[in-house]
Amino acid sequence: MNNSLQSPGKRSVGAWINSGAPWVWLNAGAVAISLVLVIGLLGLIAVRGLGHFWPGQIMVADYQPPGQAVRMVAGEITDSEEVPAARLESSGLEVVNGQELYTRDLLKQGNRDLSGADFVWIVDEWLSNRQYPEDIMVLERREWGNFYGFLESVQEDGATIASGESAWTVFNERLDRALGIYQAIYQIEKHDIGSINAAIEQLRLAERRLELSGDMDPVRQAEIQAERKRLNQEYQQLETQLGDLYRAFNRDSFVARTVAGQTLEQPISKVVRAYQPNTLSLTDKIGFYFDKVGEFILDDPREANTEGGVFPAIFGTVMMVILMSIMVTPFGVIAAVYLREYASQGWMTRAIRVAVNNLAGVPSIVYGVFGLGFFIYFAGAKIDNLFFAEALPSPTFGTPGLLWASITLALLTLPVVIVATEEGLSRIPRSVREGSLALGATKAETLWRVVLPMASPAMMTGLILAVARAAGEVAPLMLVGVVKLAPSLPLDGNYPYLHLDQKFMHLGFHIFDVGFQSPNVEAARPLVYATALLLVMVIAVLNLSAVAIRNRLREKYKSLED
Repeated sequence: MNNSLQSPGKRSVGAWINSGAPWVWLNAGAVAISLVLVIGLLGLIAVRGLGHFWPGQIMVADYQPPGQAVRMVAGEITDSEEVPAARLESSGLEVVNGQELYTRDLLKQGNRDLSGADFVWIVDEWLSNRQYPEDIMVLERREWGNFYGFLESVQEDGATIASGESAWTVFNERLDRALGIYQAIYQIEKHDIGSINAAIEQLRLAERRLELSGDMDPVRQAEIQAERKRLNQEYQQLETQLGDLYRAFNRDSFVARTVAGQTLEQPISKVVRAYQPNTLSLTDKIGFYFDKVGEFILDDPREANTEGGVFPAIFGTVMMVILMSIMVTPFGVIAAVYLREYASQGWMTRAIRVAVNNLAGVPSIVYGVFGLGFFIYFAGAKIDNLFFAEALPSPTFGTPGLLWASITLALLTLPVVIVATEEGLSRIPRSVREGSLALGATKAETLWRVVLPMASPAMMTGLILAVARAAGEVAPLMLVGVVKLAPSLPLDGNYPYLHLDQKFMHLGFHIFDVGFQSPNVEAARPLVYATALLLVMVIAVLNLSAVAIRNRLREKYKSLED
């Protein structure tokens, strides 16, 4: 049939298909769906993670499953779900009214030292006489998690100084005092004594170094002994000061009662935060919320990483990415410059490019095994024998640490930087190089002053991709340096200040540890979401910083490209 005889509708549909518009709409739909999924995922993580820090009301109610005695329960309902009656029966609970579906609530009851578990599932239909008493309190403790109950009295050196309604005010005053003393203790133990111990260790290594060299200089030995004596005297003074602080720290205690009638007596020094959630106004809750978020970002973890903050993990992640970037950028750029500007473009160069591209697809755990075998067991052991013999048999660099983790990830991301830099070099017109050479510049000057500045946006693109991949890697880090809990940061005020041999914490491994290794699964679950959101934000900040630098460089050299 002739085209002139086709109906107008068929001609318009055919023309629309031939124009490629359906593919445009298909691609636009795919992009829109991807954006919705990404935004939805981030929203889910944000809601579940950040919602954990909002103070919920504490319920007190009677709970009576069929065939059992009534008992009082108290806590915060953190989750609810619909379950069939058969599921309750299979767990040993008796169902008597023929109801097919029940609402099951996850109650955060705290008091793990008394009840054995922080969380318990209860059936909502079996609750009665629900109340929200204003005088019920929540105590966040350094050990055993939260305590839910009523304050009975405050004691000083075993003598009761406040009880009844006045006890809460006195308790908060004594808690503020204890927290102030804790900061003084933390400063002495973490920094002052830590500095003295580091200096004493340096003296021990210096003395051992003299023994190994055979140069037993009496003058130098006397200096070491005098310095050690001075440091020991300072240490004794700090020990005495610590003893006084600990006595003052543990002076006050409190007596509290649970809804079940159990009595608890503990030092106030065990409490981190105390509040009565059922009396908090909206303003108080907002202030409490931001205080908890600040604690999560800036404090050290406690209670098997299910309480406290993740600052060491943030610091370790950022420090590792910075060191990895410093290492991978020059090596990647040098390799790309050689392949593009100097190497003859024959079969050997093509084979190298294929090998580089294939390296980008190697599983990350393989890099971790290589880093463990080559960098740690071989290179680290050689470094210890050559430069740190006085510390042996304790390894210095012959053990997983920050340096080897950074180098391993630099090796992992090196192909990305090479490929991106080569692409940038290939886009620079040949006429620019020839013009520079015609003006009398050497090839090295042309490369350094013209070609590399124009290719710098591509280098930054490679670095952005490298950061995005390296910051979230976990598998290789488990072999070459990351740990569950590091006693100190790899950067401090003790010589040599940046401790590349030290193990560190990482946000990605922290997510794995809290999510899959925690003994308290229900308490850890919201922290998994919060830490995941924090990791995404850290990567976004690092990438946006690199993007801003790249855009600035692109605008600077745009005229040359044109």
